[in-house]
Amino acid sequence: MSDTKAASGGMQAAIERSGYYPGLVYDAVSSAVGNEDIVSYFVLHDAHFDPGMEVRRHITVMALTPTRLVYSHTDEYPADESEPESRPQAETSTEAVRHSRISSVALTRVIPDPASYLPGATMPSEVVLTIGWNVLAHIEIEPAHCGDESCEADHGYTGTMTADDLTVRVSEAADGQEAVQQIMAFARALAEATSRP
Repeated sequence: MSDTKAASGGMQAAIERSGYYPGLVYDAVSSAVGNEDIVSYFVLHDAHFDPGMEVRRHITVMALTPTRLVYSHTDEYPADESEPESRPQAETSTEAVRHSRISSVALTRVIPDPASYLPGATMPSEVVLTIGWNVLAHIEIEPAHCGDESCEADHGYTGTMTADDLTVRVSEAADGQEAVQQIMAFARALAEATSRP
């Protein structure tokens, strides 16, 4: 999107269309964006079931400015039924990452019937965008073993460390073709922005 004002207005309209606390979500994103223009954006309103089989909604917004990626996520928490005056709550977090800090942009596309694929015409049925900026890592540690079943010696610990990247999955079946097209356009803009020194 080359018209940054149109991109900004389009993002606000997409947030409002979601119907998910649009004032709160837009305020959080626009506060993080500040005075910068929005080059590209992506908005995903989704729902999942928690273990108690309650539906919990959440929204993810990514805004690309000329210098940063702004990521915002808002979750909804239902009212506490044990408290009569309790009301639902929403928790919003935002993070702004300079383009130079982004270490990887990975895009996985699922193409139905690849034998009939037409470049530029066939859209993926599902897209997974993974963005890494090496700020967080997940460590799993367990006691180390030597392989001898009868050994009782302390061999210390072993573990794995994996980057805690941001991953967003969009599918045509769940989110619609427009969402797939939008995340593809956003991924292209992000890859271009992060390719510059």
